[in-house]
Amino acid sequence: MGTKREVVVGVDVSKDQLDVFVRDRHFVVANDPEGYEKLVRRLDKYTVRLVAMEATGGYEAGLAVALSERGVPLAIVNPRQVRYFARAKGALAKTDKIDARMLADFAVAMDIQPQVLPDAAQTYLRELVDRRRSVVWMLTDEKNRLAKTRHDKIRDRIVNSINNLEEELAELDRELDSTIKGSPIYEKKAKLMQSVPGVGPGTTGVLLAELPELGTTSHKSIAMLVGVAPLNRDSGTLRGKRTIYGGRRRVRAALYMATLSAIRHNPPLKAVYERLVAAGKAKKTALVAVMRKLLVTLNALLRKEEPWTLPA
Repeated sequence: MGTKREVVVGVDVSKDQLDVFVRDRHFVVANDPEGYEKLVRRLDKYTVRLVAMEATGGYEAGLAVALSERGVPLAIVNPRQVRYFARAKGALAKTDKIDARMLADFAVAMDIQPQVLPDAAQTYLRELVDRRRSVVWMLTDEKNRLAKTRHDKIRDRIVNSINNLEEELAELDRELDSTIKGSPIYEKKAKLMQSVPGVGPGTTGVLLAELPELGTTSHKSIAMLVGVAPLNRDSGTLRGKRTIYGGRRRVRAALYMATLSAIRHNPPLKAVYERLVAAGKAKKTALVAVMRKLLVTLNALLRKEEPWTLPA
């Protein structure tokens, strides 16, 4: 019996189906447990180096868990990067079949490595944080709607909705707190992060759920992951303006809110912000610099496992 061929597989994920590309072959299975089993059986004839799929707003989660449980190496890649790659190859048309092939080609060309997926505890924490975020958004919408509504019956309905959402938010906060305290690792990390003035439970929950690399990598790498590292825009003798780009938007949003608090209550970070503004930097630019400083500080605390202290 011959040696199995090593392959990189591309899977284009949609709500109802999975388009799979492997060694010039394309096939479709359902995006459900039965489809996952069919996919694994089809791949069994190969040595799978990697299954590459895009982040699709959660539709990829079931497949990712199923493959991970079966020990199949996989990576969830950035859709924007794959789209740029496809355009560079001249693949201007867009179909599910083409997308699956581009995912496989992209993974090979960029030497994408398998990812370690979050375990069940982190997946639950991430879903808690995601639900909490949704409830906060709905609350904001309802309160804005209430301010514009004049009819008493409609106002009563909106007030009732607000009360229900506030009850759910309080319940989610309790569950989030108990989930973190129920894990010695999460609890230790949370205490270290919250030792920094400006970092509260909300920010801590987001960082634990969506930035597991915090404390395990370099300052430059963590800044790139979040999207707060300034990127060059230079060409020839032209020196362009440094900008931030990409990264994890939800983490960056949580870090932004923490930074607004930190520049009021954290003396060293407040001093950095005021110094930059006094030097002529735009307030937004100064705020991003402080976000990066706060992130680097948290990264160092978790890596050293030491709480924050006010510098002498």
